[in-house]
Amino acid sequence: MSIHDNPKAQRLFDAFNRARKADWRRPSVGGCKPSEMRLLFYIKRGMKNHEEGFSVSELSSALEVTSPTVTQLVNSLEAEGLVERRMDSNDRRAVRVKLTQQGMDLTEKAMQAFFGRFIELYEYLGEEQSEQLSELLEKVGRFLSDYPGREEEKKE
Repeated sequence: MSIHDNPKAQRLFDAFNRARKADWRRPSVGGCKPSEMRLLFYIKRGMKNHEEGFSVSELSSALEVTSPTVTQLVNSLEAEGLVERRMDSNDRRAVRVKLTQQGMDLTEKAMQAFFGRFIELYEYLGEEQSEQLSELLEKVGRFLSDYPGREEEKKE
């Protein structure tokens, strides 16, 4: 059976495609790439527990990317004045990455823009439909994470 044989499945597919193309996850703040914003968000969230900053390997592990990828991101963000590298006070061989004040300001602005979209969506949908959408998206998330064959897809 093809998706074209089932108009409701086709509508669901089209709705997912439109949402994906709407690019709602990427606030355009400060000219940063989505991968750079992801790194900035992660560092900002963790600064309370990591006052000295993060090592590249910690960031690499948390973001599930390679250390060279993190190094490239840090280089780019450091050139923009958004992060800084400092020597680890406990291990002089280690380097820690943390946000600069400019990086904290930009990240806060991006977070407000990002979450502001959800406030606008909530206001657009209203309480009842927002609750329905949340429940449905949670259910979709469970379906996709439990989907048979997902483990095989990861291996490829």
